[in-house]
Amino acid sequence: MSYTTHFQLADDYIKHLDTMMISISDPFIKSRYVGFLAVSAVTVYELAIKTIFVEFAEKKHKVLKNFTMAYFERINGRIKTKIIKEEYISKYCNKYVKQFEKYLKKKEMEILRSENASISAAYGNIVTWRNQFAHEGIIPTTATYEEVKKAYYLGKHVVDCISAAMKR
Repeated sequence: MSYTTHFQLADDYIKHLDTMMISISDPFIKSRYVGFLAVSAVTVYELAIKTIFVEFAEKKHKVLKNFTMAYFERINGRIKTKIIKEEYISKYCNKYVKQFEKYLKKKEMEILRSENASISAAYGNIVTWRNQFAHEGIIPTTATYEEVKKAYYLGKHVVDCISAAMKR
């Protein structure tokens, strides 16, 4: 299964929310949907990242696949880029860390030029918003629905860079 199939869960949720958000006037309710969207986005990132590493490990060795599956059972929101580099990719070889950094830098420049947006900042923001909402009950007060949605779509590029880096 391709890691990108996980994105469909959040993509479908966004399609549903797009039809509803324009009719909601209560800021309290809107803020809750913003928090739920952040949680949904990070959940699909987690699933996609786990799939990337399990498929990579499977191509290397059956035992490595079993270890990777068990290791990533505990991922639970721990997907900041620093953690991905230092705790996940580095376990497989520093070569893959360098590849990830190369792909991320290249995609960052590409998106900065074409959309005037930072994929790294967007990804970091959505992970932070999710963690605040899920663990502290703090609603992302500085982020609107449109900003969280845009951050989700931009953040997908970071996951794409992980996938590109984790090739044999």
